Amino acid sequence: MEFGKNFKAIRLQNGYTQKQVADKLGIKQSNISDWENNVSRPEYENLIALAELYHETLEALLGLDR
Repeated sequence: MEFGKNFKAIRLQNGYTQKQVADKLGIKQSNISDWENNVSRPEYENLIALAELYHETLEALLGLDR
């Protein structure tokens, strides 16, 4: 499964840049890029923060609700 594509799609649907998301999570923009390019995956705490930021469930964020 390509989690990165889902992370990027949801970010864009919410109108955020990678930098904006990184600033809201208190991390580097390169982390967001790595997640979206499947270089790495967010830690559990960041997954929760992303879900809250995007008003999505963890399942939706991970693309498991399809």
